[in-house]
Amino acid sequence: MKYIRYMLDQKAFGVCTFLGEKLGVATSAIRMFFIYTSFITFGSPVIVYLTLAFLLNIHKYLRKQRSTIWDV
Repeated sequence: MKYIRYMLDQKAFGVCTFLGEKLGVATSAIRMFFIYTSFITFGSPVIVYLTLAFLLNIHKYLRKQRSTIWDV
């Protein structure tokens, strides 16, 4: 079960995990928030989720390109 959850986190961009770590909230609570608000508002949080996923991937890409003082 842990493997399935890990793979789901990796395949689903890791947005909920990232937000959970930064805000100190359980990842499952954030996922439930996205699910419930998607049903209530007819899918607009999906757009927010995909935007956050895009920004998170850009953040990871920029972080990989930075060199540290020890890389010189």
